[in-house]
Amino acid sequence: MAELTQNSGSGNGAKHQRPRKATPKVDLTAMVDLAFLLITFFMLTTSLSKPQVMDIAMPDKDRTQEDSKIKIADQRTVSLVLGSDDNILWYHGQVTKPIMEPEITDYSKDGIRKILLQMKDKIAQDMIVIIRPSNDSNHENLINILDEMNVLAIKKYMIAKIQEGDIDLLKKFHALATD
Repeated sequence: MAELTQNSGSGNGAKHQRPRKATPKVDLTAMVDLAFLLITFFMLTTSLSKPQVMDIAMPDKDRTQEDSKIKIADQRTVSLVLGSDDNILWYHGQVTKPIMEPEITDYSKDGIRKILLQMKDKIAQDMIVIIRPSNDSNHENLINILDEMNVLAIKKYMIAKIQEGDIDLLKKFHALATD
């Protein structure tokens, strides 16, 4: 049992000694038990941070190579090629015959967000965004563009492998930027 005792501190030189008072004893057992109960309660009822996840639909593994080639109307597609130095190459349509000439932009509000909003307004049907990360892009770039899809409420988008034409365009624009 835990006790708290106090010394009376009477002096040695006193002629008349008063009768000693009994020292008060405080039992701390109940307080220790209560402290452990509270600690246990708060540990068990605290919610830890929940992981933040994004739903991504993945293709079916049982599809053949011929089935995996999806035909999409060129007027509905906007391709985003994630390049180096936090740059995005974008074009409307196909890489071989784009409806709008390819351009380089960045991840800012005045960059890719403004372009995607304009394209969303321009395309009457549901816009489909094809995201093509290059070997020079980093993981943060992909997360940023997926966040933009969420912010702009673009429902149809996919992550695809980069094509040779996209690589050539990236090299062309990179060469123009270094000149």
